[in-house]
Amino acid sequence: MSFCVAIDGPAAAGKGTIARAVAARFGFAHLDSGLLYRAVGRRSLAGEDPVEAARTLDARELDDPALRTPEVAEAASRVAAMPQVRQALVDFQRAFARRAGGAVLDGRDIGTVICPEAEVKLFVTASDEVRARRRHAELRAQGREVSLAQVAADLRARDSRDAARAIAPLRRADDAVLLDTTAMSIEQALEQAIGHVRAAMCRSGCSGAGSDARG
Repeated sequence: MSFCVAIDGPAAAGKGTIARAVAARFGFAHLDSGLLYRAVGRRSLAGEDPVEAARTLDARELDDPALRTPEVAEAASRVAAMPQVRQALVDFQRAFARRAGGAVLDGRDIGTVICPEAEVKLFVTASDEVRARRRHAELRAQGREVSLAQVAADLRARDSRDAARAIAPLRRADDAVLLDTTAMSIEQALEQAIGHVRAAMCRSGCSGAGSDARG
C-alpha cells in the first residue's frame, strides 16, 4: 500500500526540515523535489541545455553538496519556470510518490500538480522577515558572507518567479492544511505536521504505510 505526504511552500519556511522529520518518524522515503531542479540548474550553469539535463538526470546527482549553494538555487528557480524541464521531471516524482511503504515529497507543486491525490497535503509558510532571517543564519553557518538585505531580496525575487510562472506556480492546494511556522519552534511545527499525518493514516486504516516509531 502506498501513502503520500505532499509538503509545499516557499523557500526557508521549514518544509524541508518538516518533510525529513515526518519521513523519519513514519519510516517513509523522502524526496526533496527542489534537488531535482537544483541538479538541472547546476548543469545549466556549466553550459548544458536545461531540458536535456532534466531528461538525463541521474538520481545519484542529488547527493552532491554543491547543490546547496545560492547560485545553484537561483539557477534552479530559473529552469523550474521552463515547461519542458518540469514535464521531464514529473514522471520521476510521481513514481517516487507511489512507492511501497510510503513517501514524503516536498517542493512547490507537489500537492497541486505532482500528487493532487496525496493522502496528506501541507502548505508550510512563514513571514518574509522570518524566512530571510532563517536563510541568512543558514548561509552564515556555511561560512558565506552575505547581508540580510540581500538574502531578503533574493527570496522576494524567487517567490515572485515561483508564483508567477505559467506552469505549476507555487500555490496552496485547496485541500492543503496551512502550517504557518512564523511564531513556531521547530518542535511545535513538527508536532502539528506529525499529528495531521497520523490522523490521515488512521482514517486510511493505519496499515501498510510505514510505522510511527513512537506509536
